Amino acid sequence: MRILLWKVNRLRYDKAKKTLEKDFTNFVDSVDLKEDAIISFINVEKEDEENLDSKVTKLIKNIKWFCNKNKVKKIVLHSFAHLSESKASPENAKYILDRAEERLKSAGYEVFQTPFGYLLDFEFFSRGEPLTRFFKEF
Repeated sequence: MRILLWKVNRLRYDKAKKTLEKDFTNFVDSVDLKEDAIISFINVEKEDEENLDSKVTKLIKNIKWFCNKNKVKKIVLHSFAHLSESKASPENAKYILDRAEERLKSAGYEVFQTPFGYLLDFEFFSRGEPLTRFFKEF
């Protein structure tokens, strides 16, 4: 798994174009946040399919660490299959996003998932502060 975590001060996204035939649920069609949030670009790789729940735990730990460092409780989870050439099946990638959302919400975070299987129109602003961007591979 590869993740790029980015602290943003404003974020807006809207569904643009469907890219997968299958319909997935549990996402928010559009968001317009005008306060600090963390956007998590998540690439679930083929190798991650061997132990999905362990990968969810590592993902959660990294996101919570980054949120705590930036004093942010709002998180956007975005499947971003462009961080690696290796890609898990859409079903397994969505499984990880869904479990991550459940666990983060139960830990007191406000969590949004971007529309899975869609291209999005993105607009965000991020200040040039220390630790506003973080990349991790595990």
